[in-house]
Amino acid sequence: GGSVKTGKMPEGEKTRQCKQEEEQQQKEEEREGLIEFYGSYQELFQFFCSNTTIHGAIRLVCSKKNKMKTAFWSVLFFLTFGLMYWQFGILYREYFSYPVNLNLNLNSDRLTFPAVTLCTLNPYRYSAIRKKLDELDQITHQTLLDLYDYNMSLARSDGSTLSTRKRSSRSLLHHVQRHPLRRQKRDNLVNLPENSPSVDKNDWKIGFVLCSENNKDCFHQAYSSGVDAVREWYSFHYINILAQMPDAKALDESDFENFIYACRFNEATCDKANYTHFHHPLYGNCYTFNDNSSSLWTSSLPGINNGLSLVVRTEQNDFIPLLSTVTGARVMVHDQNEPAFMDDGGFNVRPGIETSISMRKEMTMRLGGSYSDCTEDGSDVPVQNLYSSRYTEQVCIRSCFQLNMVERCGCAYYFYPLPAGAEYCDYTKHVAWGYCYYKLLAEFKADVLGCFHKCRKPCKMTEYQLSAGYSRWPSAVSEDWVFYMLSQQNKYNITSKRNGVAKVNIFFEEWNYKTNGESPAFTVVTLLSQLGNQWSLWFGSSVLSVMELAELILDFIAITFILALRWFRSRQKLSPPGPPPNSHDNTAFQDEAPGLSAPHRFTVEAVVTMLPSYNSLEPRGPSRDGEVGHE
Repeated sequence: GGSVKTGKMPEGEKTRQCKQEEEQQQKEEEREGLIEFYGSYQELFQFFCSNTTIHGAIRLVCSKKNKMKTAFWSVLFFLTFGLMYWQFGILYREYFSYPVNLNLNLNSDRLTFPAVTLCTLNPYRYSAIRKKLDELDQITHQTLLDLYDYNMSLARSDGSTLSTRKRSSRSLLHHVQRHPLRRQKRDNLVNLPENSPSVDKNDWKIGFVLCSENNKDCFHQAYSSGVDAVREWYSFHYINILAQMPDAKALDESDFENFIYACRFNEATCDKANYTHFHHPLYGNCYTFNDNSSSLWTSSLPGINNGLSLVVRTEQNDFIPLLSTVTGARVMVHDQNEPAFMDDGGFNVRPGIETSISMRKEMTMRLGGSYSDCTEDGSDVPVQNLYSSRYTEQVCIRSCFQLNMVERCGCAYYFYPLPAGAEYCDYTKHVAWGYCYYKLLAEFKADVLGCFHKCRKPCKMTEYQLSAGYSRWPSAVSEDWVFYMLSQQNKYNITSKRNGVAKVNIFFEEWNYKTNGESPAFTVVTLLSQLGNQWSLWFGSSVLSVMELAELILDFIAITFILALRWFRSRQKLSPPGPPPNSHDNTAFQDEAPGLSAPHRFTVEAVVTMLPSYNSLEPRGPSRDGEVGHE
């Protein structure tokens, strides 16, 4: 045992002991501050508003004694916050719409001359099918006589005249009778009798009948113009005759010298190495210049004297009048390794006229991927390319129709390339192909087949903007010697000077060509810059302020987790089985009473020394110098 003398502690010793107590408490706070956290949401929010660099946040706590100001700043703060994130939403929506900027560049360089296709506009009576065409003309002659009382004299290839149907082939006549050319009253006059005085000749529609294979379903392919109806009906039978040819080379009867009288490029004469030949069912013999990729023409200078100049024959001999109703030639300018779709991009050259066509090259390069639905080479398009050329949108659309034609009708349309394992439609083998074709064509035009949706634009394409000028050629004072020279050089027997020949000049207007490119209008850098501008506008803060806000969110999640964990643990300790009802364990709640001014601190390692209070050192008796003994 021992004793300690008690008495009044000197003032200096009191101060020294108080300092020791404060230092001890400061050390404990430093040790505990490594994992210091907040005891409530109020502490978290108050600390954030008092220390953040976001403008206006301090007003939420500094005016807490004035509830009106607090409410005003709270509404203003969250309204500003909402407006800022509304602007953020607009920026994100614009970014994910992938807008592009159009870049226009003007380049100047020597230009590769495009391919030029020229057709005769004269479907030729090829020797392989001449007999059947004569029979078809004979049937058509009788049909026009029955419908319109028009007596059309048709000359055979041997010079005799056809005027009777008895000589026609029974097989061809049978198929023509299956698809007859008829007149039909218009819809508003369908209930009136044919001999009614209210029915005029102009109130009839003309067309031909197409039926299914079992003749259970038929429809009338009608036209408002009789010329269009007769031409379409004749073309339908003409295609069937062409499709019956086992070898397409039998129709390859090129007669270049009798069509092209003169050819010159860059003041140099053209030869057979500069063109290729193909046959078009409606436009006759066609010749494509500068299509050989091994030796392409290059324009040394712009202007009419540095391009392609052609003198062509436009007089139609041995032609098919029911199939071709125009005189002249058809020209199309296109890029190399692209097919010439004469019915889409071509234009006609008038006889007796010099047509000067100036060109301007224009290239378009689109961004692929998320910026547009263009395709690089067509490999990602779900349509097989049936053409021996590179991908274009028109190539894809025609291939799509042809593949649907083979699938639905069992044969291929003669105007388009033949898929592997298929054969061309011919009503001697496919009786109802015409019915199937016109039904399918209506679905194709209405995009029921989805060809226009499947076929996408190429990301890179070259186009030529054309402008034409016309003048009379040859002139009245020079036509005599021009035609004389042509007759001497080309053995051309001129029967119609004004409609016999035409001249075509195709050249570059200038060396400059335009390139239309695309670039992303909204990149990640642009997005971050715009977000920063909006943040600075509404809150006048920086990137570190954003990090403070992120810290607030993380602290909010952490304090929610801690409070939920405490609540769960307290429920476990209170639930039976537990201690007797008279015994209480208060240690579980010792840390749950948060202070009003200081945040809670959870101690990992703390050495707590309980110091006696100053009053416990005061003497209890009348004596000032007492002692307390210790054992």
